Amino acid sequence: MEEQIERAPGNIATSTILLLKPRIIISVAFTGFVGMVLANGAIPAAEPIVLCVLSLLLSAGGAAILNNILDKRFDILMKRLNKRVEAMRVVGERLALIIAIAFILISLLISFYFINSVNAILILAAVLSYTVLYTLYLKRSSPYGTILGGIPGALPVLIGYSAVNPGLGIDGIILFIFMILWQPPHFWALAQKYKDDYKSAGVPVMPVVFGEKYTNIFILIYSLSLLPLSLSLWFLGYSSSLYAILAIIFGLYFEYSIIKCVMKNSGYGKAFGISILYMLAIMLSLVLDISLSSS
Repeated sequence: MEEQIERAPGNIATSTILLLKPRIIISVAFTGFVGMVLANGAIPAAEPIVLCVLSLLLSAGGAAILNNILDKRFDILMKRLNKRVEAMRVVGERLALIIAIAFILISLLISFYFINSVNAILILAAVLSYTVLYTLYLKRSSPYGTILGGIPGALPVLIGYSAVNPGLGIDGIILFIFMILWQPPHFWALAQKYKDDYKSAGVPVMPVVFGEKYTNIFILIYSLSLLPLSLSLWFLGYSSSLYAILAIIFGLYFEYSIIKCVMKNSGYGKAFGISILYMLAIMLSLVLDISLSSS
């Protein structure tokens, strides 16, 4: 009777939503939208926004479910992922795989037929780099895997950009690099907080392999690169002084938080949260600046 209750349609639907990693895929869709705004120099029309965002949500959701399937043996050993493990048990690997493949295929069809081939290629690259390059290889083989592992998380910016301009301008590349450099310190803060979980699961993240001090050096180095890189959009004329002022304010607060965390060797959960807010603040500042400039 317990199994029947757990496998009820409502429980399967709720568990599937959990496996989709909703917070992450919403962030993916949002950064893709920012890429569209940057490429268009204004808020794009509704139709391309809907098509691109839908394609991003489906592809990111499908990739997230594949990640859960591929990482099942690690997730079982990590206490913080108990709910995700239970969700996979409720949905079942077979159904989860069908949903994941269906989502990804629908996403690619939307992208190829209604947007453009460059957009479709970038979506496929994001899915493969996340599931194959990162999940199956980098994450399991090297404490430096997070560095290249930032590629799939940064590609949504270019996916959004390409939906408007398949030529991919320098401004889009800069925002793409910003996202690549933002992700390692963001993840390493999380890895510091849950290093015991990663150690138990046998995942060779940097704090487990090299320790906290070594990881803190890398967190600091990568975080210091973000402020000047974010300002390059203003320096090269892609944004106004309003964006530059906001980028400086948010960047300095983010760096202060990181330095404080590194010096005290504590507060990694808070640093992780602030890193998310910082990335979103930079993206929102860019959208605000471009919207005001184009009106």
